[in-house]
Amino acid sequence: MYACTLLLCYLTGQLLGVDGGGDCQLMVKSISGNVYQAGDVVIGGLFPVHMEAPHPEMEFKRKKVNDSCEIFNQRAYRWLQTMIFAVQEINSNPGLLPNLSLGYLAADTCLAESTTLVAAMTMVTGQDVSLADTDCGSAPTVPVIIGDARSSGSIVVADTLGVFDIPMVSYFASCVCLSDSWKYPLFFRTMPSDAEEAQAMAKLLRLLGWTWVGLVSADDDFGRFGSQMLMEALRGTEVCVAYHEVIPKALFQEVAHQNITDKQWIANDAWVTYGIGKSLYADVSQLRITYNVYKGVYAIAHALHDMLACQPGKGPFLNGQCPDVRRLQPAQIHHYLRRVNFTTPLGERIYFDQNGDPPASYDIINWHVAEGTIQFVHVGHFVSYQGSSGQFRIDMDRVVWGGGSRHMVPVSVCSSPCSPGTRKAVQKGRPVCCFDCLPCAGGEISNEIGSLECVRCPERFWSNSNHTVCVAQQVDFLSYNDSMGMILSIISVAGATLTAATSSTFLFYRHTPFVRANNSEVSFMLLLSLKLCFLCALAFIGQPAVLSCMLRHTLFGISFVTCISCLLSRTVVVLVAFRSTLPGKNLMRYVGPTQQRLGICICTLVQGLICMLWLTLAPPQPAERAIQENQRPKIIIECAIGSVVAFSLVLGYIGLLACLCLLLAFLARKLPDNFNEAKLITFSMLIFCAVWVAFVPAYISSPGKYSVAVEIFAILASSYGLLLCIFAPKCYIILLRPEKNNKKHLMTR
Repeated sequence: MYACTLLLCYLTGQLLGVDGGGDCQLMVKSISGNVYQAGDVVIGGLFPVHMEAPHPEMEFKRKKVNDSCEIFNQRAYRWLQTMIFAVQEINSNPGLLPNLSLGYLAADTCLAESTTLVAAMTMVTGQDVSLADTDCGSAPTVPVIIGDARSSGSIVVADTLGVFDIPMVSYFASCVCLSDSWKYPLFFRTMPSDAEEAQAMAKLLRLLGWTWVGLVSADDDFGRFGSQMLMEALRGTEVCVAYHEVIPKALFQEVAHQNITDKQWIANDAWVTYGIGKSLYADVSQLRITYNVYKGVYAIAHALHDMLACQPGKGPFLNGQCPDVRRLQPAQIHHYLRRVNFTTPLGERIYFDQNGDPPASYDIINWHVAEGTIQFVHVGHFVSYQGSSGQFRIDMDRVVWGGGSRHMVPVSVCSSPCSPGTRKAVQKGRPVCCFDCLPCAGGEISNEIGSLECVRCPERFWSNSNHTVCVAQQVDFLSYNDSMGMILSIISVAGATLTAATSSTFLFYRHTPFVRANNSEVSFMLLLSLKLCFLCALAFIGQPAVLSCMLRHTLFGISFVTCISCLLSRTVVVLVAFRSTLPGKNLMRYVGPTQQRLGICICTLVQGLICMLWLTLAPPQPAERAIQENQRPKIIIECAIGSVVAFSLVLGYIGLLACLCLLLAFLARKLPDNFNEAKLITFSMLIFCAVWVAFVPAYISSPGKYSVAVEIFAILASSYGLLLCIFAPKCYIILLRPEKNNKKHLMTR
């Protein structure tokens, strides 16, 4: 402790020019340009009222005379007056510091680190105090200091006064380095750091959508560090720096002289007002720092107020002790400054974060140029409280943009934002803000502006034409709502109705010779099977299901086999009846009604057995198949046949019976008999075979629901062929030529 004391005494002696001697003695020297007012608690103040310090005596042999500072700084003098005003206002407010008066001791720092440190050391050690032995450790006169204005001066004072635990509240130091709470734990400030200003500028660029900007900085430390912090704040954002130029600040005058008004400039107050001369905003800028001094004094006053409110036994110090405000220790006021939180008379909330920094608060000023004069208009404000990223309040209606526009925010982008339905593709070798907009691929969408990638649609969905929304893929099957399905269903019902009408006609005239001669029992079986042929076409229409798929081909196969079996039986009867008329031939006993029914049942039973095996081993099932139509996928729902062999057997068996029937009918076509219907059967079988021969290639080449339509068309065409060829001539005779409906006519050859 003694070595530390000697070191401090020696340092102070060197600064003040101590003449040699046995005792460590501080020269009796008043602070340069000091202003003092007594009080229960005296706060210090450092203000650069003058801007040029006297040159120091480098030999340290004698006391320098006439060492006053020069070049009066009216702006800093206003800051000093603000401190005096704030102290007087606080003392006149009995609710803030009751029964406690606040004093001040302010000094002129002359805008130099040496004089700033001398003034600070003199404040905390007293103006006429011997530092011999242990006297250096006595309590300082000033427990807290308002200042310094410059970051460099604040760093020097904070490094030195940290030994005494003296807290200081700066009103203008903005260096980011002072936010290091480990290195400067006693430093507070009411001026936001430069990093906060850079963050606010970056947020403003993002708010206005300016992603392609140029950066111009001054050729000094502030410009270099400021531009570095801004670029750091822009890192990882969508804002890119097109170029970075370092120019002398004086060139900003040339910018104004050249009337470069078609560009939008964003700058801090030092750039905005540099070289402009006296202006309204220059006063506003001064008042902003003046307000910082005001807030610093009030922060100390509120810390003292919290000390006065401390309840004995519940204090923050050892054994719950509360501080003695009349014998205040610097560490105690530092403790309360760290926790101060209040609202100024102007309504601004003030507190310090863990680094001693205040909430970032900036005014947004806009240049209004009219008739050669510049007006600086307050258009908004930015404030960033602890735990928030900052909030802008800008009156866009009052802003005059570059080029004189009032209504349209300028656009500053390297590439226009990609519209929905496209994605960004960064241009090779260029910043990320420069990109191309590529349309999303089929089946992918982007529904936001500036999407980085397209999103693939879920299964069974596809992108719309604009690639902005996933829509359900079109499901295609032959339904009753389709025009084709409606037409085919109407034709099917019409055929079944016509068949029913024919059945009714035959039933009504069943006792007439013509109907009886045509074997009415087989005729009714033929009409019933034809009706089933017409109606089975309806099973092919509609969304395929398990039951409908199983019914389609089985009902079709059995009904057609029954129909052709009836025709085959009729053809065999005609041939046998003709042959039985020859001498010695009695074949009719083999083709009686019982034998005809048995033959029809056996033929139908074979087809039924094939269908039963088909449904048991590999039944038809609904299946989905995706196809491309107009570069868009479509889901085809169809009935998978399950077994190609079984399907081929069903069709092959029908074809076999049809060919056999055609062959026999062809042989009996010229038999001389009015009752002979072999010609009609021959013609109907020709139509039947022609339809189904043409069906095979058409079915294979037709896509989707059209293959089903081809199959229905073949069923209906062959059914209509059988109905019209077989029964139309008979109905003609029964209904329109009743004179031929007699036994005599039928027996005539």
